[in-house]
Amino acid sequence: MTDTDKKQSLRRAHWLAGLAAGALLLPMAAQAETLQGALAKAYENNPTLTGARAGQRANDENVPIEKSYGLPDIGTQASYEENLIIPGNSFNAPGRSLTMGGQLTVPLYQGGAVRNAVRAAKFRVEAGQADLRATEASIFSQVVGAYMDVIRDQAIVQLNQKNVAVLRTNLQATSDRFEIGDLTRTDVAQSEARLALAEGDLRTAEANLIASREGYIRLVGEAPVDLQAPPQLPNLPGTAEDAVTVALGNNPDIESANEQVNASKADIGTAKSSRAPKVSAILSGGYNNFLGSLNSGVPGVGVLQETSNAAAGVQVTLPIFTGGRRSAQVRQAQSRSSQAIEQYIEVERGVIAQTRGAYAAWQANERIIAATRQAVSANALSLEGVRAENSVGTRSILDILNAEQEYLNTQVQLVSAQRNSYVAAFSVLAAMGKAEARDLGLEGGALYDPEVNYRRVKGELWDWADDPAPQQVANDTRAVPAANAGVPEGPPALAPQ
Repeated sequence: MTDTDKKQSLRRAHWLAGLAAGALLLPMAAQAETLQGALAKAYENNPTLTGARAGQRANDENVPIEKSYGLPDIGTQASYEENLIIPGNSFNAPGRSLTMGGQLTVPLYQGGAVRNAVRAAKFRVEAGQADLRATEASIFSQVVGAYMDVIRDQAIVQLNQKNVAVLRTNLQATSDRFEIGDLTRTDVAQSEARLALAEGDLRTAEANLIASREGYIRLVGEAPVDLQAPPQLPNLPGTAEDAVTVALGNNPDIESANEQVNASKADIGTAKSSRAPKVSAILSGGYNNFLGSLNSGVPGVGVLQETSNAAAGVQVTLPIFTGGRRSAQVRQAQSRSSQAIEQYIEVERGVIAQTRGAYAAWQANERIIAATRQAVSANALSLEGVRAENSVGTRSILDILNAEQEYLNTQVQLVSAQRNSYVAAFSVLAAMGKAEARDLGLEGGALYDPEVNYRRVKGELWDWADDPAPQQVANDTRAVPAANAGVPEGPPALAPQ
């Protein structure tokens, strides 16, 4: 194992340990929620994800459907007829009849149609499984974003609450000094105006927090309660080139596009098979009973009331001329294959751009965090100095108000950068194909494996092997109370330091 692998394994261990620790503390922290817990709930209950799984199960059925065209086909029919009006000149017409028959058709040669159709269906099953992985990573990315949005907005609300409290204290102090003639009415008006603006900013921050919580509920299915600080993400790449290398080999969108190319090539073979002869063996039989209603028309002479027949043979169908339809179908399949190849290149380009962009955003926000932390410390010292200078008359009340606003702004920028950095880093993992349940070590039950259903149905021959009636899997959110703007006591999970 290389030093890089060891470091990645250590980071992954720290990630899982942090998530597990959050899960162990869950009963002790008044329903505190960890990022792992939120991801696990979305994995089980998000309707987009559960719906995608159902769609993939439907996709699995294309394989046995295509296989069935190469298997024997057995059919029977039966009919009973009563002749209500018998023509006058029909002396021996039966009054009633019972007819039954059956036919067995065995395809012997289909020109490769079945083989190529089954291959295409299998490739599309693999493409669908890759699409399911992509959906899973997309949902997880959205959950991480929603989780961090709630934490960020809670921190911003707390910062604005603190700012409002400070400005109220400033206004009271300014009013007291105005009463004794130490300050002017202008100073009081400036303090009042700044407090009013701060209260408006607080209302905006509270509205944003409510929206973020509602977004979390939509994705996870439950309200966010006491969200804990997220753990460090594992296996982050050292360079953008490293990230792209992993993404090109593991991104599910690329895998899906590649399988679609393979399926489109098999479709060409299916189209070409329409020009080949088709050979089938046929065995048929029938039984007819006139139920005693058939007579010979000669008194005293009876006739046979029952007849039966059987036949066996080989049927050969050779298409000769169809007005160019079959060639058009081949050319159409070839063009669609060309389209699938170009779509693969488009997907590959998109993944490369997405990976590089997410990596750049992550690195940029890491630098923003470092710079903003310095700005927070500098503005804290600046505010303290301005207050001290105001006490000796060298600074105005407006100077204090401006210093307090700058301090608040940098704190808000810091928690926003922390949120953006974490989400961008997770987006890097998602682009690399490393942000799925199997990579994050989710607990709470067995992971969904689409291969299980495919193996179950791919060889099914029984025509009555239905699944149980469809049932809702994801929980609805009707009973979840509407989100509010209340924030927990104590320091925020994203604390500006």
